[in-house]
Amino acid sequence: MTVETIRWRNNRVELIDQRLLPSKMRYIPCGTAADIWKAIKELKVRGAPAIGIAGAYGVYLGVRKTRAKDFKTFNNKIRETVKYLAGSRPTARNLFWGMERVSGVVEKNKDRSVAELKDIILKEAHAILKEDDNICRLIGKNGRKIIPKTARVLTHCNAGGLATAGHGTALGVIFASRKNIKKVYVDETRPVLQGARLTAWELVKRGIKATLICDNMAATLMANKEIDAVIVGADRIASNGDTANKIGTYGLAVLASFHKIPFYVAAPASTFDLSLRTGKGIPIEERDPSEVRRIGGKLITVKDIRVRNPAFDVTPAKLITAIITERGIITAPNRQKIAKVIEIKSIVDRP
Repeated sequence: MTVETIRWRNNRVELIDQRLLPSKMRYIPCGTAADIWKAIKELKVRGAPAIGIAGAYGVYLGVRKTRAKDFKTFNNKIRETVKYLAGSRPTARNLFWGMERVSGVVEKNKDRSVAELKDIILKEAHAILKEDDNICRLIGKNGRKIIPKTARVLTHCNAGGLATAGHGTALGVIFASRKNIKKVYVDETRPVLQGARLTAWELVKRGIKATLICDNMAATLMANKEIDAVIVGADRIASNGDTANKIGTYGLAVLASFHKIPFYVAAPASTFDLSLRTGKGIPIEERDPSEVRRIGGKLITVKDIRVRNPAFDVTPAKLITAIITERGIITAPNRQKIAKVIEIKSIVDRP
């Protein structure tokens, strides 16, 4: 069973509104680039791979009604749309990768008519959506090789079908390894509870034994030898292996290192940003303070208390046991190993 997070229906994008889960399962229509921008910004769609797919479709939606007649004018409209969508969420590398990929096929076909280029963009967005399922299943297959039998696994945030086209990265490894996994511990993941709302929902629907914990319980479980491995997703990975993921991931990596527990990151090649030497160059999104002040819309603290709300933190590569990708497993990641496995490819090459 997979979750159809993103789909193309009736000449528009339809997305699961993840803000409503697990109480309601509802698709929302997106017929313009502005709809996609809002869906990404407001976390209606989230997770790096899913955002990348949405971004690719967003480029098409942004240019499909343009009356441009020549390539230069049309390409300028593409660039304008890409710049606009890029402002929705700056950290997730896949958002930029998806838009770069559809922009790249336009550059390769600049001799075509504008009408043909619009069709090419849409076909490329469809291809990205379709490929994601296979990529995630390969990540799961590779990850299965290193998950020990009867493992008790801890995961953070949501890196399942809801964060991708429908299968998942970190949860994709768990799904592929379910025969070896005894239990999955799910961090609730403050401030907007992606673990409690989304990961728990996915695991229960799959019939996988799951236990929800508060974010501050992980250390005690590790000390009590109740966790055998930690596996998380990623939003951007620098060329040296430093990895940005949902806030709280870095703390888990430190705890896992102290307790000598393997710490795994599962992500597609499209999440790697080989232009960055280290994680210091990864932009970290600061989100609305109300996400911290409120839960489910209800104020839980002093109304005007100052808030810090970075959406992500960066885990140094030295704390990562391995990065699991569709192209292979990168153990003790560093720049040389990553370059060998990921390879530097044209943005329009298939992963």
